[in-house]
Amino acid sequence: MAGTQRVGDLMAWATQLLERSGLAYGHGTDNARDDAAALVFHALRLPHASAPASYRRVVSADGRRRVARLLRRRIEERLPSAYLTGVTWFAGHEFRVTRDVLVPRSPIAELCQNAFEPWIDASRVRQVLDIGTGSGCIAIAAAHALPGASVDATDISPQALALARGNVRRHRLGSRVNVLRSDVYGALRGRRYDIIVSNPPYVPAAELRSLPPEYHSEPRLGLHASRNGLAIIARIMAGARRHLEPRGILVVETGNTERAVRRRWPSLPFTWLEFEHGGAGVFLLNADQT
Repeated sequence: MAGTQRVGDLMAWATQLLERSGLAYGHGTDNARDDAAALVFHALRLPHASAPASYRRVVSADGRRRVARLLRRRIEERLPSAYLTGVTWFAGHEFRVTRDVLVPRSPIAELCQNAFEPWIDASRVRQVLDIGTGSGCIAIAAAHALPGASVDATDISPQALALARGNVRRHRLGSRVNVLRSDVYGALRGRRYDIIVSNPPYVPAAELRSLPPEYHSEPRLGLHASRNGLAIIARIMAGARRHLEPRGILVVETGNTERAVRRRWPSLPFTWLEFEHGGAGVFLLNADQT
C-alpha cells in the first residue's frame, strides 16, 4: 500500500485484499470490487458519480491511512460495508443505514423502479403500505415512483422508525410518507391500500445460525421468524384481504422460505416474480386471491 498513489491503484489493491480475506457479500454489493469501491470512495470522500475520472487522482498519505482503517474493520469485524460507510443505495436512491436496520438489498427495488407495473395501474395507486420498513427504503422508493400516492411505513423497532423518519426527511417526502409504529396491521384498523408490500423477517433459526458473520451484525429482529420462517408472513397473509382495496395487490419477499410458503398455502395462485437484475423469492397476489 505504501507505493499506492492514485485512486485506481488503491481500488485494485483493496479489491485484492478483500478477495483474499474470505468475506461474504450480499449487502448491497455482491463482489469484492464493488465493496472496495464503496469503502475507498467513502474514505476519500469522493462522490461515486466522479468515477471513473477520479481513478486518476493522487491519494495523500492521510487518505491511504483512512482507506486502510476502513478495510481493516471490514475484514476483522466482518461488518457489511454499508454499516462502515453509513450509506447505501436502493432503487437508485441513497439511504442512511445503521446496525439498527437490515442493509437494503431486496429485489423489490426493481418493482419500485417500475412503479409496480404491469401488476397494477400506477396512475390509480393512492395508498401504499410497507410492513417492516426498516430504513424506509421500500416506502421511500415507492413514493418516488408513485407521485400520486401516500405511503404508510410501519415497523415495531423504535430505532428503525427513527432512522426511517430521518431518511424520509432527507428525501423531502414528509407530506406523503407516514412512518408509524405498528405490529403488522395492529395500528392500521380501517385502513385500506392499493399496494401492500413487505420484506418481513423470514429466516428460520437453524438457517440464521449458519449464515456468515456479516449477517449476524444485522438486527435479529429483522431476520428471524419462528414457525420455520413463516410466522410474520402468515400474519401478513391473514390480514391482507381486510386491508387491500378490491383491485389491490400484495407483494411479499420470502427469500429461501419460498418452498415452505408453497407447502403452507398449496391452493393459493401465487405469482412468483422474476427480476431482470437478479433476486427471487418474491410473490404477488391480487386482493381476491388472498
